[in-house]
Amino acid sequence: MKDLNYIFLLLALVAEVIGTIGGFGSSVFFVPLGNFYFDFYSVLGLTALFHLSSNLSKIFLFRKGLDKKLLLTIGLPSVIFVIIGGYLSKLFQTNYLELILGIFLVVFSLLFIIFKNLVVRPKTKNAVIGGSISGFSAGFLGTGGAIRGLTMAAFNLEKSVFIATSAFIDFMIDFSRTFVYYSNGYIKGEELKYVPFLFVIGLVGTYFGKRILHFIPQEKFRKLSLFFILIIGIVTIFKMIMN
Repeated sequence: MKDLNYIFLLLALVAEVIGTIGGFGSSVFFVPLGNFYFDFYSVLGLTALFHLSSNLSKIFLFRKGLDKKLLLTIGLPSVIFVIIGGYLSKLFQTNYLELILGIFLVVFSLLFIIFKNLVVRPKTKNAVIGGSISGFSAGFLGTGGAIRGLTMAAFNLEKSVFIATSAFIDFMIDFSRTFVYYSNGYIKGEELKYVPFLFVIGLVGTYFGKRILHFIPQEKFRKLSLFFILIIGIVTIFKMIMN
């Protein structure tokens, strides 16, 4: 217990709550914040394990139906490309991956801040492309839920169906990349002590995120989340430049 970093665990809880409310998923916050405490490869491994519990809790709390067509058109390519992205991540040094992540976060946040009404047409082809990109990003950089969220938003799903379907796809992604990261050596013994705590945080953070959704309009919180992502991306890039 004395070797645990409690600030890291607190930030993981905050990431889960904000990710649930904002609709972007916790990894877009968890991965860059985790890089301040662990090496990038270890963060990828922890993210996969963290998300397994987080998404199980979302499936349980928002269990009002799944969109089976999107499970196939978005979920299947996501799983295929998360495996590809996971294996390719091993070919890059961690500092390059962190820099790419920082650039990704800045570009992503600015894109949505500037183009507020950005939408994707609800076509099967776009679902497959969106699933492929989000899966690859999840495997390569540790976060891809926001891209999947943009793709799924085009199909105008009821909120609980959206979250449950997204969580189920995310669970398949995390289940697949956990094996890839393990074979890559990203899941190490010294970080495994955090897994039970992250499991509880995934449940608690999702629960509180769901409760807060009743009081705060998601669109307003979404804008605030984008600015958080932008700041985190800038800090990540600045950190890499200074190193």
